[in-house]
Amino acid sequence: MLLQLFFIASLVLVHAFAGKLVNLQAIPRSAWLSFAGGVSVAYVFIHIFPELTEAQQTIDEHGAISYIEHHAYLVALVGLAVFYGLEHMVKSPLNAERHQGGHKSESQPIAAFWLHIGSFSLYNALIGYLLVDQEQSPLQMVFYTLAMGFHFLVNDHALLQHHRHVYLHQGRWILSAAVLFGWVCGQLVEVSEAATSTLFAFLAGGIVLNILKEELPEERQSRFWPFAFGTAGYSAFLLVL
Repeated sequence: MLLQLFFIASLVLVHAFAGKLVNLQAIPRSAWLSFAGGVSVAYVFIHIFPELTEAQQTIDEHGAISYIEHHAYLVALVGLAVFYGLEHMVKSPLNAERHQGGHKSESQPIAAFWLHIGSFSLYNALIGYLLVDQEQSPLQMVFYTLAMGFHFLVNDHALLQHHRHVYLHQGRWILSAAVLFGWVCGQLVEVSEAATSTLFAFLAGGIVLNILKEELPEERQSRFWPFAFGTAGYSAFLLVL
């Protein structure tokens, strides 16, 4: 438990020090952010996606959706679609504000901020919970924590771009608390293996969406080689586990 506490504290600190990301705001995109995106994607494809095969078998045997073929992958697709929908809902009022020719509406950005923070709070709580619930060796927990830490770095950068002032004063602390809350829930509440596998699949879809939406848009001017190096290097580490 002490080892888990160390890892969860490390994830909390990523959000707590979000204000230090000021030097990562440049365009073209910081090489470190592209590297972080590559690490997160490598973790999804090398570790999480293979785990979906086991998740599918578990849901087959015990899950409520066992009658659906390829259900674990369907849940991952649902996760991707849900976070895409939330992102679209968040950006709609922000885009509407830009098209108003500078006539700023206070309610739109605040509503977008709370929707963003609410969705990422649930996302972070799930990441904290899964740190406890997965049967991982200490080394596997290290890789999980590193991958999620890099993923948080990318998410923090996106949230800083959209809601810098309010995120630094409120948002980062809420997201830090959400990770800790998820971990505490994992200590106190035990759910079925099938439910955990379903949550794991849902998280996989969310991670893929959140990484690709930050790396692919042309205006980000993302850096391919740091992204490729992060992907290849972290994949190599994972394959020797």
